[in-house]
Amino acid sequence: HGFHHVQAVVPGPPERVFRLLTDVAGWTGWIPGCEAVSTPTFARTFEVLWSGHRFEVYVGEHVPPRRLGWMSVGTGVRLYQTYLLTEAGDGTEIVAESAVRASLPKTFDTLSPAWVERLDDLWHAQLTRLTDERPPSA
Repeated sequence: HGFHHVQAVVPGPPERVFRLLTDVAGWTGWIPGCEAVSTPTFARTFEVLWSGHRFEVYVGEHVPPRRLGWMSVGTGVRLYQTYLLTEAGDGTEIVAESAVRASLPKTFDTLSPAWVERLDDLWHAQLTRLTDERPPSA
């Protein structure tokens, strides 16, 4: 019912970006709508509570620090997300794609076409902030 593609360059090397994307313990602090994750470490399967909906996550691609992908299954919703990370000067180019099969996201698209763009803006701003953080000076 939906396909979304977003591309952005964020500060920092792919290794740092990959660590942030797989640091599930930190997701609730920066991913919009993420309320809880069932495990403190990245695993092949885990659960996520996102915007009041429970999703089972099955990791299908895990190639540090370049590729990451998973299928999320919730009540009436199936989502596949992939991330491709490539060095871009001093930063990392991220290509993220999502394919959704469900009536709920289609309804959101119909009622508010800007919801996906707003979510992407929030996600990109948070990821940029986190990847640009520098360790404190000694």
